[in-house]
Amino acid sequence: MRIEQLQYIAAVTQHGSLRKASESLHLSQPALSEAVSKLERELGVTLLDRRRSGSKISRQGRDLLQNMVEVLEAVGRLRTAAGDQNLTTRMVRMGTVNAATSTLLVPAVRDFQQANPTTTVEVVNTQQAEIHQGLAEGALDLGLINVLEGDDVPVDLDGTRLIHGRPVLICRHDHPLAAYDEVTVGQLREHQFVVMRAGYLMHRFVHRLFGSDMPPVAFSTDGAEMGKVMVAEGLGVTVLPDYSVIGDPMERAGLITHRPITGDSTGVALMMLQRRGEHLPQAVRDLQASLVAHSRGYHRAS
Repeated sequence: MRIEQLQYIAAVTQHGSLRKASESLHLSQPALSEAVSKLERELGVTLLDRRRSGSKISRQGRDLLQNMVEVLEAVGRLRTAAGDQNLTTRMVRMGTVNAATSTLLVPAVRDFQQANPTTTVEVVNTQQAEIHQGLAEGALDLGLINVLEGDDVPVDLDGTRLIHGRPVLICRHDHPLAAYDEVTVGQLREHQFVVMRAGYLMHRFVHRLFGSDMPPVAFSTDGAEMGKVMVAEGLGVTVLPDYSVIGDPMERAGLITHRPITGDSTGVALMMLQRRGEHLPQAVRDLQASLVAHSRGYHRAS
């Protein structure tokens, strides 16, 4: 068994396929596949599910992944102790639904990287279901998702609530609805709407809020950030968690603003997810701590 073989398995898990892992490692797919096959023969288990559509880590591979990570971390500590700093660079992969990116994630990552200069943070913007899958398969280290009150976390994941808030109207600073202290559902129905695509929490909330009588939908988009851009450009109004806009650069610049929705007491939260019962690498734990620290600062500021 060679350390490189464990690194190859970790790369396939991280990138989600043998092809992407080979590109990242600058290694041919046949060479990578053969190295993994030798490790499989040595361990007596199938580490990759090989199909025509591509190769991904198998269930047996996921079961052994934590042990492999611990070995790689031990090697990293040994190299650090030996002064080989250049070989300890690590990547932390975080999946996010693209909410609170500017108000929480960016400053948390900035502080984390100041303390961990050899670690790269890769932020993957995707939908909640893909974040759950990526965490379960080991392709992601952490996840940030939005949840409504009463939503359950998958049984194989642990969650930490970072920010609590409520859905609010988002509109341009000069939009007619900005003249009100709060807006009714009836008023919202009178204006063109930018709705989040199916798979995002605000898509589910909006359909709960309006029922069968939706406002005229002007655009459908992925994620809060593009939704805010469309609102700033005057393409419609939208509904997002208040923590997604409070402190946002576009709000600070006076381009967009927010208003509460009359009579709606729905609670929404930004939650950090990780795999249950798993020993996390120190770099991942450090990023977790930075996110928690900045979430506390957010609550004090608001």
